[in-house]
Amino acid sequence: MKGYLVLENGEIFEGTRFGAVQNVMCEVVFNTAMAGYIETFTDPSYAGQGIVMTYPLIRKLWSYHRR
Repeated sequence: MKGYLVLENGEIFEGTRFGAVQNVMCEVVFNTAMAGYIETFTDPSYAGQGIVMTYPLIRKLWSYHRR
């Protein structure tokens, strides 16, 4: 499903959303880890935050993992 990240300064980024099915307002945090992304998504310390994963291969690995 398409999703949009809208920043305070008006910049808009389009991407693929998953998780919450409603519009949310949250603090955006970045994670640069090359591994452990599943632990990141389930870590309670990230509650209320939108996580942006910066490692480029995560989507491919996540898609493969879900098959």
